[in-house]
Amino acid sequence: CFYNETVGFFYNNSRKELTTYWRTKDVLVVALGLTVSVIVLLTNLLVITAIVINRRFHYPIYYLLGNLAAADLFAGIAYMFLMFHTGPRTAELSLKTWFIRQSLLDTSLTASVVNLLAIAVERHQTVFTMQLHSKMSNQRVMILIFCIWVTALLLGLIPSYGWHCLCALDKCSRMAPLYSRSYLTFWAISNLVIFLIMVVVYTHIFIYVKRKMTRMSKHTSFHPRYKETMISLVKTVTIILSAFVICWTPGQVVLLLDGLGCKSCNVLAVEKYVLLLAEINSLINAIVYSYRDNEMRSTFRRILC
Repeated sequence: CFYNETVGFFYNNSRKELTTYWRTKDVLVVALGLTVSVIVLLTNLLVITAIVINRRFHYPIYYLLGNLAAADLFAGIAYMFLMFHTGPRTAELSLKTWFIRQSLLDTSLTASVVNLLAIAVERHQTVFTMQLHSKMSNQRVMILIFCIWVTALLLGLIPSYGWHCLCALDKCSRMAPLYSRSYLTFWAISNLVIFLIMVVVYTHIFIYVKRKMTRMSKHTSFHPRYKETMISLVKTVTIILSAFVICWTPGQVVLLLDGLGCKSCNVLAVEKYVLLLAEINSLINAIVYSYRDNEMRSTFRRILC
């Protein structure tokens, strides 16, 4: 095993460039990354504050939204940590610090994705039972939130505790030179499976709502407010699904190609950009799930003013 080697040793083994000076590209990536991180931190902190202080938000769906905001807040911190430890600074990192940098990212992004899945399932249950809020008890919500973070931590910390390539250099990844390609394959496939489930759940909701609206259109005088809610839900579902597909699919595909050892795929050329795109989803989550809520917007105004 090569536990006493430097980070540069593994980067050379994977033939990943390790710069010793700041290039224009590195400066632009860091500047953009830090800007996105700050916005993600502020918006999600605002969401969490609003949910805490407004008693009207003390329901299961808003607890899950608050937890999603917490996961995205953590993602912003993790990405900021990466920005302060990237470029020429990467060569100065110890193996432990490098693993911490990657584990923070993996844990936060996994928590965000699993939260999105939990919200999708909760919305599916409430829409099909014609309820505004789930009947799930607070205790069950807390257990669910606990399970989400345990899952995220396990997936994020696994490489640090054995699923790496420090003892098998031929299995090292190109994008993450200390990670085993098999781990990247597992992580990418796990996220793609969650993504597929989300697509199925939201598609089911979308079809159900469309059919409901078609039937209701024949009785325009029947429950007009409910019809407005249905239309709003269709718009929200469309935005959620579109944002998730755009932000997450490129990164998962690139990770999978690297994990499968694709020699002709230039994954390093797009690595930083697909990661930034996934991070932007943490900002979009706050906007889609919160800013489309009138009560949430009025709470934001009270906080800011």
